[in-house]
Amino acid sequence: MLNELYHSLNPIAFTLGPLQVHWYALAYLAGFVLAGVVVYRVARRWGLDLTADDVVNVIVGIAWGVIIGARLFYVVFYGDGYYFVHPLEVFALNQGGMSFHGGFVGAIVGGALVCRVIGVSAATFCDLGVIGAPLGLFFGRCANFVNGELWGKPTSLPWGVVFETGGNVARHPSQLYEALLEGLVIFVVLLCLSRRRPPRPQGTFMGTFLVLYGVFRFLIEFVRVPDAQLGYLLGPITMGQLLSLPLVVAGVVVLVLAHRWQRPQVGHLKRAA
Repeated sequence: MLNELYHSLNPIAFTLGPLQVHWYALAYLAGFVLAGVVVYRVARRWGLDLTADDVVNVIVGIAWGVIIGARLFYVVFYGDGYYFVHPLEVFALNQGGMSFHGGFVGAIVGGALVCRVIGVSAATFCDLGVIGAPLGLFFGRCANFVNGELWGKPTSLPWGVVFETGGNVARHPSQLYEALLEGLVIFVVLLCLSRRRPPRPQGTFMGTFLVLYGVFRFLIEFVRVPDAQLGYLLGPITMGQLLSLPLVVAGVVVLVLAHRWQRPQVGHLKRAA
């Protein structure tokens, strides 16, 4: 069933004259828009004084941070020296090559800079942002599936998919495993946690996101084929797993500090004072 679905899909969503719009680009757009909607609705439920303009401004900063950070991390950690020989191809985003871990770091930096400018609590917005972020992960992994990239190891399971670039063998649709666990499952967990009022203390949602994403990504990497230019680094361990372990540790630390400090969620820092 999944194999038939995959072969019926086209990575190009539509064309406008010479312009080809890919599902991957639409996935990014949908992820940022829906994340903004979730952030705004949760902020209202928490009784925060964040306006729609505040949310849009920070989401734009996050979007730029994601794109820049994701590309830079891919170049440094997954490029295996290729981009040092071909530096101009760093800017060839249409050829793919984005790292979640870099995008996550970039999102924090980009969002925090905008929060500082407009006087919004970066800690609270981090909590809000990670509630909506899994939706972007969901659409992004679905787009990876449509593109026939980042596939898994060979499998005899009935939902195996034969990808053109993966040889004439059925493989784990690891992109969809990630879409389900890193996307929908984390989103549902965080959304349920966000429904309590007064809201849980600052850091609760960020810490939970880091732990869940790190664990899910680490486990899925066992059935996902590592990047060809890197292969396995330490026995069966991949670069994705090495970058995910610090996320789990950081998440646990953030959760412990959140429980200890019990800092309330706030919107504008000046108004909160």
